[in-house]
Amino acid sequence: MCGKRLKVMVPTLLPALEQHGRLRLGQADRDRVLAISAATIDRLLVDVKIAASGGRRRRAGFYSAIRREVPIRTFNDWNSPVPGFCEVDMVAHGGTSVAGSFIQTLTMVDIATGWTECLPLLTREGSLVVEAINRAQSLFPWLLRGVDFDNDSAFMNDVVVPWYREQKLEVTRSRAYKKNDQAFVEQKNGAVVRRLMGYGRFDGVETARVMGRLYAAARLYVNFFQPSFKLKEKRREGAKVIKRYHPPSTPYERALAHPKVTAAVKKRLRDQYRSLDPVALLAEIRATQNELGNRVDRRAGQARGLQSAHASNAPVTAATFAKTLGKRVTAGEPRATHRRTRRPYKTRVRMPSKLDPHIAAIEGWLAEQPQLTALTIVGRLSETHPEEFGARQHSIVQRLLRALSITVAVLL
Repeated sequence: MCGKRLKVMVPTLLPALEQHGRLRLGQADRDRVLAISAATIDRLLVDVKIAASGGRRRRAGFYSAIRREVPIRTFNDWNSPVPGFCEVDMVAHGGTSVAGSFIQTLTMVDIATGWTECLPLLTREGSLVVEAINRAQSLFPWLLRGVDFDNDSAFMNDVVVPWYREQKLEVTRSRAYKKNDQAFVEQKNGAVVRRLMGYGRFDGVETARVMGRLYAAARLYVNFFQPSFKLKEKRREGAKVIKRYHPPSTPYERALAHPKVTAAVKKRLRDQYRSLDPVALLAEIRATQNELGNRVDRRAGQARGLQSAHASNAPVTAATFAKTLGKRVTAGEPRATHRRTRRPYKTRVRMPSKLDPHIAAIEGWLAEQPQLTALTIVGRLSETHPEEFGARQHSIVQRLLRALSITVAVLL
């Protein structure tokens, strides 16, 4: 219990302890206990609380001062912003473990249009975050106006936040442990990043370069050719939440229809759209995924070489790739980054059973009386071998009967 609650509790607790003889205080000590402050209580009980928690002192939060300076923005606070306001998050490619160093993906999503940019980071470091966001500024068709982070220490530090303020950009953050405050970027983390990369472990400079090639092709395909829904309104009627959506459209189409996007930007986007071949982009995406599939390490913390079993079989040209479209459905998941490493099958050694010497007799009984149950068979066995068979052997006889019935059904 904290000192503020204990201070209020003392005037009630003290008379009850004295009435039942649990505590004897002189008048001077009694006055001091009643006049003690909450801060003094906390200071006096520091060692007691550490001992009560098993000797572990509570860890102070990182960058708490900087985090408190950044205002909070919830999902409902966006209120249809103009293009240039983004939500930013990171996706970890550590497989099943966060031990060691591995690649992170920095995801930025424009709220107004859904325009998505993804960039690989070798490690979680503030200076690398600044470089990646500076690079993303050149990729967005319009100027950035503001960013919304989560409470990650990779963002809430004395490198990233001051840099953004120097760039005259609005900086906000979501509430702690409230992922819906960043619903736009969280959706893209799954629909774009995880869809492309899977959940394997990736590390190393060369792997980051391949990921950069993958995101360079994927950003054009996602932003120009892949439509998505956008929430129009949400209202509650009793226990039911009713949502209405705009017709699905691509970020490129939303940018052309937005009145705040300048004519020069729209013209540049139209020219870029006319130069894009979606099949060539898909071919590049699949080729880089095949290369990454040879580098993925799903067993976290164990360094492995390239998987020769998954050699890259990417088509050489977009034309040959186009001929394979629609023909790989029967092969299952075509993305090489989603492949699971095949483990050698471990054969199980059958242990000897006490029923083995009696199988011939049991089969003879069943041939004469097919309706025999496991309890009847156990009873017959216990009559001739009481030291081996009893009610406990009922389950193994049942399994034997099931196996024999399957064998007979196969023979028929």
